[in-house]
Amino acid sequence: MTYPAHTAYSQAILWLGCVGWVLTTVALGLVQWRVWRVTDTEFVTSGVAWVGLWRACFNSHRVVSPEFRIMYCRSIRLTDGYATPEMAAGQVFMLLSLLVGLCGNVGGVYTMRNAYFGITEDPPIRLGFIFTGFLCLLASGMSLVPLLWNLSAVVNNVTINFPPEFKLPSAPESQHVGCGIWVGIVGSVLMVVSGVIFCMYGLPVRSVGRLARPGGVDNPAFESHEDI
Repeated sequence: MTYPAHTAYSQAILWLGCVGWVLTTVALGLVQWRVWRVTDTEFVTSGVAWVGLWRACFNSHRVVSPEFRIMYCRSIRLTDGYATPEMAAGQVFMLLSLLVGLCGNVGGVYTMRNAYFGITEDPPIRLGFIFTGFLCLLASGMSLVPLLWNLSAVVNNVTINFPPEFKLPSAPESQHVGCGIWVGIVGSVLMVVSGVIFCMYGLPVRSVGRLARPGGVDNPAFESHEDI
């Protein structure tokens, strides 16, 4: 069995990666990637609209989606002509990041289990930690690319030419980065940290319980008892 300190350390690394993956998953579902301020309040009565990877929404008293009480939403698909390149890349790469990150976390749990119970030898366990770290780094890279790309689009005030059924203007008065991007960046950074530590993580030395090797030196205490 590994030392308790090392066990807690490896569990902390694994939890760090899991929290990062969960935050990335939450960011994918959030609609607040871009926050638009609009002056035309004919439909957008609150003057604020939210644009995410999968849909655009705003509070309204004029038009309401059937599934909401005071909110109007329209879906954004990958094949829609008005979807900007950074939005299309986000839909693809964020989903791939979730899949790769899930595989990395599952691999981390399996490898740590083998290391804790000593099911396999040291080299395969070491390779398991490295592979887990690689998957975490790959997942974080896949999510950081669209996150930073969308962040740059908001900073540079890139607009989206929504069709008329979205009830949104061709360009907002102003826009700023929403919480969806920040949550995704925090999750990606946590996965980067977890992946780097997993790749650098060495298997702790076992304390006791190793079998005696053939040809070992006899214990003098037992020899003295045999001579009596």
